[in-house]
Order: sequence, then structure tokens, then C-alpha cells
Amino acid sequence: MVRDMDPARELGRLLLLFGVVLVVVGGALVFTGRLPLRLGRLPGDIAYQGKHGALYFPIVTCIILSVTLSALLWLFSHIRR
Repeated sequence: MVRDMDPARELGRLLLLFGVVLVVVGGALVFTGRLPLRLGRLPGDIAYQGKHGALYFPIVTCIILSVTLSALLWLFSHIRR
């Protein structure tokens, strides 16, 4: 069964979703400075300071972001069905 989808309605939903995402990301950026653990400086992130340079790789931050974004995208695709 094929549904008739109104393009304006779909565009409206997409714009609302982007608006919610922007509000959440903006709120996270404003309030993360007050949290005890900062994203990008979590325990388990690799930091090496040598004589001639430094290496920083936020492995734990990458894992947390990957799991969170995967869950959000799965939830979004599950709701759209």
C-alpha cells in the first residue's frame, strides 16, 4: 500500500527535527562546561606529550559519540516506519 505523502508536510517534519537537534546541540554546548567530565577530555582518551610534539586521540569520546549517534539514527529510522 502506497501512502500519499504531502511534500510540504514532510519538509515541515524535517525542519522540526533539525530545529530540535539544533536546540539539543546548543544546550549541550552551553551546559557542558559545568559538567565534571568534559566531552573530549574523558578518562581513557589517549594523550602523549613528547619532547618535540604531542599526540591526543579521544578514543573514549569517539566511542561514546558513535554509540549515541547510532542509537539516535536507529530510533529515528524506527519511528519513520
